[in-house]
Amino acid sequence: MERESFGSRLGFLLVSAGCAIGIGNVWRFPYVAGENGGGVFVLFYLLFLIGMGLPVLTMELAVGRGGKKSAYYSYKELEKPGTKWHLHGWCCLIGCFMLMMYYTTVSGWMVCYLERFLTGSFQSGMSADEVAGVFTDLLSSPLEMTFWMALNVILGFIVCGRGLQNGIEKISKVMMTTLMALIIVLAVHSMLQPGALKGLRFYLVPDFKEAANVGIVNVIKAAMNQAFFTLSLGVGAMEIFGSYMSDENSLPGESAGICILDTIVAITSGLIIFPACFSFGVQPDAGPSLIFITLPNVFIHMAGGRFWGSLFFLFMTFASFSTVIAVFENIIMCSAELFHMSRKKAVIVSGVLLFIASLPCVLGYNVLSSLRFPGGRDVLDMEDFIVSNILLPVGSLIFCLFCVTRAGWGYDNYIAECNKGKGLKFSARLKPYFQIVLPVLVAVIIIQSLM
Repeated sequence: MERESFGSRLGFLLVSAGCAIGIGNVWRFPYVAGENGGGVFVLFYLLFLIGMGLPVLTMELAVGRGGKKSAYYSYKELEKPGTKWHLHGWCCLIGCFMLMMYYTTVSGWMVCYLERFLTGSFQSGMSADEVAGVFTDLLSSPLEMTFWMALNVILGFIVCGRGLQNGIEKISKVMMTTLMALIIVLAVHSMLQPGALKGLRFYLVPDFKEAANVGIVNVIKAAMNQAFFTLSLGVGAMEIFGSYMSDENSLPGESAGICILDTIVAITSGLIIFPACFSFGVQPDAGPSLIFITLPNVFIHMAGGRFWGSLFFLFMTFASFSTVIAVFENIIMCSAELFHMSRKKAVIVSGVLLFIASLPCVLGYNVLSSLRFPGGRDVLDMEDFIVSNILLPVGSLIFCLFCVTRAGWGYDNYIAECNKGKGLKFSARLKPYFQIVLPVLVAVIIIQSLM
């Protein structure tokens, strides 16, 4: 099968940033910041993003660009004879599948809430229990849950079926441009609400007394985890886009661009959420229910709330769907190369398998609601635990060790690949950090995750 490439540098940045920008930014980042003291958390998050997230991102992209194939065959192309690094390519495919087994369900919730606001299901004067009941009713309906999940799967594979340039790149440019415009409009509107200044102060001004109440070590750990997981590293989701890249631009420079876009969306999401929450007397540390219960309560008490709620969930839909199509592309290309299929056949086979594999998560809130895993987890929580706490950090450590150790590709080969082209380059002085400190930090993430 002929290998495609991006039509432009902007296309690569927007598609790759779209993969990173998702529910983790818009949903998880604000409530984790809220739970961990606001401004101090944001400060540590930025430090860890530069020190950990960006280097590991260059490693995943370097394996892709160096091997020009999906993870399995890129490893085989770059590894030393007799070594087995390429086996991680199977883990990448499994990890992407498992990620989408629950991500398509959550993405479906975003589309459902967009439809609810557009059709007027949320009305001014609704009680808090009535607003919460909308989400409860959705979860309890297996048919409706299946419909919204299936819609994401079908649309995602239709986009990917059109190819890299005509499908993913073209759609991502429209979605990401619209997403950036929406987030600015929503943030400005939120900051103009009465009482918004208090929310901005909580969010952006480092308050070490507030952080001390949570525990500064807990804040640092939360910031480290968020900075690491925000880029969706470890399962080859970024590696595949590295394989489509030219040698024109350096990887540190391109990775910095992705991190900047990712961080802008994450931080601006907080500029939407915190001023609005403080303006209407709602606690900003509501956890995962922040998006589906807390914020709808805010919107229905806001002038023009139906309009602003619709815009917010359109933004959320684009944020989640950009990740869906990016990870679908990895699944399609891995399947096509591993099983020697055409893109069209890989799209159909992968789509059917993913739909079936996503059903347990959908049914876990209704038909299979009594099913519980260790720790009292439901199906979605268990799938998320495996991906977030095992596959992502362990996979990232494998990419890291492959790039910086003699047993793998080797540090010199990795740095040479990184620094090809124009743009920001890594200094040779970073070698001890990359070979010793960075793997230790990733190992710390793994230990924390499992604990």
